Amino acid sequence: MLSAARLLTRRLPSAPAVAAVQTRYMGSAESFHINTPDNTPETYFDFTEDNYKYVNKILSKYPANYKQSGIIPLLDLAQRQHGGWLPVAAMDKVASIVEAAPSRVYEVASFYTMFNRTRVGKYFIQLCGTTPCMICGSEDIKKVIENHLGIKNGQTTKDGMFTLLEVECLGACANAPMVQLNDDYYECLTPKTTIELLEACKEGKPPAMGKWGSLPMNGQVSCEGPLGKTSLWKVPEPAKVDVERFKGGEVDPASVKAHMSY
Repeated sequence: MLSAARLLTRRLPSAPAVAAVQTRYMGSAESFHINTPDNTPETYFDFTEDNYKYVNKILSKYPANYKQSGIIPLLDLAQRQHGGWLPVAAMDKVASIVEAAPSRVYEVASFYTMFNRTRVGKYFIQLCGTTPCMICGSEDIKKVIENHLGIKNGQTTKDGMFTLLEVECLGACANAPMVQLNDDYYECLTPKTTIELLEACKEGKPPAMGKWGSLPMNGQVSCEGPLGKTSLWKVPEPAKVDVERFKGGEVDPASVKAHMSY
C-alpha cells in the first residue's frame, strides 16, 4: 500500500510541467511544495542570534497562548534572513516556535503572495499588469525588462540578480506604470527610466526612495500632478469633543452620533 506522501507525489505535476502550462503568473505560485536540492524539509534553517531578539520581541506582543498570531511577522523575518524567499525548513522552524502544526504555517505562507516559497533574485521585480498600468504602458515596460535582462515573466537571470513577475494591482494606479522592487515602489516608468533603474541595480545602487516612501521616475513628488501641490496645505483641525460628555455614565442612543462627534 502506497504511503500518503508517495500518492501525493504521483498526483502532482513536476515543476517544469507546471511552468510550461502557466503563461501569466498573476503574482501567485503553486500551492504545493516540490523538493529541490536547496529546499527540502531536511535543509537546515535557524534564526540568527540577532534575529532571535526580534523573534522574542514579536512574540512579546501576544499572550502566551496566542503565539500563532506571530506567524506572519516571523515568516517575514525568516524570508528576509534567507535572501528573500522561504524554504520549507524555515516554515517548519516558525511552526516549532509558535507551537503549531507545520500545515498551519504552510497555509499562511501559500496564501499570501508576499511570501516567496521558491528562490528569487537579489532584486525581485514585481510588475503591475492590472488595467490602469496596462493602459499606461505596462506591457511595454515588461518587454523592456525582458529584453534588457534576457528573461521572461516568472524567470530569474542566470546570475541570480533579477527575478521578474507580473502581478495584480499594487495600489499605485495614479502613478502607472510601476514596479515594486523588493520593498520599494518605482513609479511613472518609461522604457528609458526602466533601463536606468535596472542598470543602477546592477551597480548595487538602486535609487533611494522619495520623501513619501516611493519614487516617481519622472521627477514628480508622490502623486502630485504637473502643477505640483494644489490642495491640503494644512492639517485639518480635529473635531471638538466635549470632555464631559460621558460624565453621567450613560449615553442616549438617540444622540450617539453627536457623542461620537459625527
